[in-house]
Amino acid sequence: MRNVLSFLCLFGFATVGLAQDYEAIHRRILVVDGHNDVIITSILKGEDIGKRLQSGHTDIPRLMEGGVDVQVFAVWSDDKRWRKGAFRHANDQIDALERVIAQNPDRIALAKGTADIEKIYKEGKIAALIGVEGGNMIESSISNLEKLYDRGARYLTLTWNYNLPWATAAAIEDGKPLPRQRGLSRNGKTIIRKMNELGMMVDLSHGSKKLFYDVLEVSTKPILVSHSNAAALTPHSRNLDDQQLEALKKNGGVVGVNFYAGFLDADYETRLKEAYIKHVGSINKEISTWEQFAKLTKEQQYEVTAPLSKLLDHIDYLVEKVGIDHVAVGSDYDGIEAPPQDLEDVSKLPNLTKALLERGYSEEDVAKIMGLNFLRILKENE
Repeated sequence: MRNVLSFLCLFGFATVGLAQDYEAIHRRILVVDGHNDVIITSILKGEDIGKRLQSGHTDIPRLMEGGVDVQVFAVWSDDKRWRKGAFRHANDQIDALERVIAQNPDRIALAKGTADIEKIYKEGKIAALIGVEGGNMIESSISNLEKLYDRGARYLTLTWNYNLPWATAAAIEDGKPLPRQRGLSRNGKTIIRKMNELGMMVDLSHGSKKLFYDVLEVSTKPILVSHSNAAALTPHSRNLDDQQLEALKKNGGVVGVNFYAGFLDADYETRLKEAYIKHVGSINKEISTWEQFAKLTKEQQYEVTAPLSKLLDHIDYLVEKVGIDHVAVGSDYDGIEAPPQDLEDVSKLPNLTKALLERGYSEEDVAKIMGLNFLRILKENE
């Protein structure tokens, strides 16, 4: 815990009144976003995130404007498209991220642990961590897992939206859970043990409930749920129910709140559909929520997405259930079409600090949610 304590000493928390400058407070605390999909949506397509982009949620100028000190870059693949070659695809994404870092050495650096984060933070740069989103990318191979760890991957989201031979997903197709919710296989248990040995966090966002509890029985380290919310407020297979939250608390793990309007507000898709029909035209079954949202104007998008208060409600609920030391941020920027009002992209993260302070959270508690809790679980896995 030395690194976490040293960060606390760096900050020197004081009693916070709302009259104080929230932007100064935001700059003073360590800000960690535990999940961002900009590699797949921008970097791998050849877009230069070293410059301010006109699309998407993320680039280096906006990360700096948003005061993001540590950004976890998700390495992701669609299971159906990458039934073969998924490990190679993961490495291609890491290659692309490394090129961004090499092109911007004065602004961003690769971190492989808390010691690196502390060094990079003191240098005034963004620390880039890697999280692999989808166990399909190790292709059921311990050797591939070790190779991705060596390249800097510090968590593995065990599944995405499809079942694997060794782990089952939470996703729903046609209103029904995916078949064969058997949880963790024998090989899956071996993979979890190897992750514990390496110091790679087990991420259970996207995992089925059976997988969730199977992993808790095997893992000797605290688990991460990098980008999920409270099912009690928004019933969705990607959110955690109260029983899971209680188990997470006992495990000492951390849940990173997801910014997606659909996981924050059960009425989002209805509002989106109504707005699309009103402003664009009729809907057929082939039009995704991404496409619907993209067709609306910025003003219309603002009206249909979730209010920031919904995100705060989820944070409040999670803090109540698991405690202030177990809630973090996992925005899912660039992996979602609709972040909440006033959090339209990474540059707006100071608005979350402001809103938490207005809800009555102390600066110390805000610092835990905005970064230190993620840092703590990373250190405990190390």
